[in-house]
Amino acid sequence: MKKLLILIIPVVLVLVAYHVLMYYDNRFPHGRMRETPVVKPYENPILIMDSGLVPTGAGETYYRVTPGDELVSPVKMDEPVVIADGKKVYFTYCHQCHGVNYDGNGTVGQSFHPLPTDLKSEKVQNTSEGTLFKTISYGLPSGRQPPLATTITIDERWRSVAFVKSLGIRK
Repeated sequence: MKKLLILIIPVVLVLVAYHVLMYYDNRFPHGRMRETPVVKPYENPILIMDSGLVPTGAGETYYRVTPGDELVSPVKMDEPVVIADGKKVYFTYCHQCHGVNYDGNGTVGQSFHPLPTDLKSEKVQNTSEGTLFKTISYGLPSGRQPPLATTITIDERWRSVAFVKSLGIRK
């Protein structure tokens, strides 16, 4: 009989403890962990994404992989408003190196050797708009032109290209 009591008492204690825990669990004010979506993630249907949400024909990746000569500006490059906006972008991000006269003698640019590019030079003015856009966006391999893709929006970069192209060749 003693052996039977020794076996029954632990079983009864485990059952009582189980029922106490279940009672508490069923009345827990914050819900049960076993019923949260984290435990059962695949019971809800997967949401279907609307078409057109992910860009496939433009965006930063498109500009990065397309050769500069093939890029076409989404803004009208000869429109006065676009050029004026480009000038604001230039004087915010570019004039420190290229200078107020666009000759590479900016406050910061004077310390570089060689000096930053003269934006009114024949070389720059004869460069395609797309190549200028890529140079502004992703910099030059030599490291003289910093990449500004994470600093300036795509639209602002195109507008700054419009401004640079409007400067014409230095006489």
